[in-house]
Amino acid sequence: MRLPNTEHTSHPWRIHELTPDFRVEDVWALPTPGGPDDFPRLVQLMASGDPSQSSSGPARLLFAIRWKVGELLGWDEPDAGGDSEPATLRDRLPADLRDGPTGPDFGALPFSPLYLTEDECAAEIGNRTMRGVLHLGWVRDDTEPGGYRAQMAVLVKPNGLLGIVYMAAIKPFRYLIVYPAMMRRIERAWRARAGKRTAAHA
Repeated sequence: MRLPNTEHTSHPWRIHELTPDFRVEDVWALPTPGGPDDFPRLVQLMASGDPSQSSSGPARLLFAIRWKVGELLGWDEPDAGGDSEPATLRDRLPADLRDGPTGPDFGALPFSPLYLTEDECAAEIGNRTMRGVLHLGWVRDDTEPGGYRAQMAVLVKPNGLLGIVYMAAIKPFRYLIVYPAMMRRIERAWRARAGKRTAAHA
């Protein structure tokens, strides 16, 4: 379920220290009901995602086209950063986050981990079109007594006119294809893992 941006901006996440020049593109409540100690499981699930293996044919096709076009046009070459900004947000990390866990490798996804805390995880991406941050948080679920769930935010900083046009062009595809397929995958994987844990303790 999509949430108002204020669900992210009003929470005292550590990511706010690193991204004052980024805008909040999307905020989503993920279908991952759990308890207070389930955040590491959520982080591992998200890091293991592979859009090329999506059960949604349109999503697989969309990502295949995007990667090919990006390869041909050089969109996915690393962003070196401008003269006044770091090439990676890790250069902005305060000492406690810099010296702490970075989080898991995202494998098939083009993200580099930034930091991991008990209830927060962030990873970044940078290329010729934009710089972005995938932020995961573990928040209380008011619909379940003592329950928790994941919240995902996407923060972006377009690189010039190319980035602005690119973000506008992909917006309808994100809402119509990418996010619905992602939510279904997450929900199926979360339920499957919960079932395995239940069986293991039976």
